[in-house]
Amino acid sequence: MSEDHTFTADQAAAATTAMRMSLGLPPDQVGVAQFVAMISDEIQQMREAGHSDDDIAAIVRESTGSTLDAGDIEAHYAPPSARGRAGSRDGG
Repeated sequence: MSEDHTFTADQAAAATTAMRMSLGLPPDQVGVAQFVAMISDEIQQMREAGHSDDDIAAIVRESTGSTLDAGDIEAHYAPPSARGRAGSRDGG
């Protein structure tokens, strides 16, 4: 197997969901704090591109159908120093 092969985050989520279904387990769920921490790379990039936390929360709500607001982003955003770098999607 080549180390050059990559997977998207969507593919990882799909595989996880399929394996949990195969095992008869419910969908994996994370709380707001963990979710915001998981997407902090993208939050940082959105902020750097001039988007407000309100804009970011609206994108999350529209794409997931779940409730999230700017206060959640502000409270749970993980700064770069708090993020694990293994498996980083942005090469950094």
